[in-house]
Amino acid sequence: MTQLEAAKRGRITVQMRKAARSEGVPPESIREKIAQGRIVIPYNKAHSPKMICAIGEGLTTKVNANLGTSSDYSSIKDELKKAKVSISVGAHTVMDLSTGGNISQARKTILRNCPV
Repeated sequence: MTQLEAAKRGRITVQMRKAARSEGVPPESIREKIAQGRIVIPYNKAHSPKMICAIGEGLTTKVNANLGTSSDYSSIKDELKKAKVSISVGAHTVMDLSTGGNISQARKTILRNCPV
């Protein structure tokens, strides 16, 4: 079940509780706004990020880092370094926008080594 499905059914998930605690707001507020499409919790149970954050209305501002390989330059090692530096300086989320090289391997490596 996705966060959205749970929210629409009135269910507060563990991730919603963690996000609410981090934001200093009631879990019901997070659930309600997810159900309305006003908040999202980037979460994929297949990857289970160590750090949960909620993004949206009435919450603190988040920092996203974009990275990725390209057909001109495809160093997975460098992309992983970018992800680690981004997180060390406060990025809440990392988005892989790889378009070249071994995209699948780049994503797997970043996911395996990224807590967000």
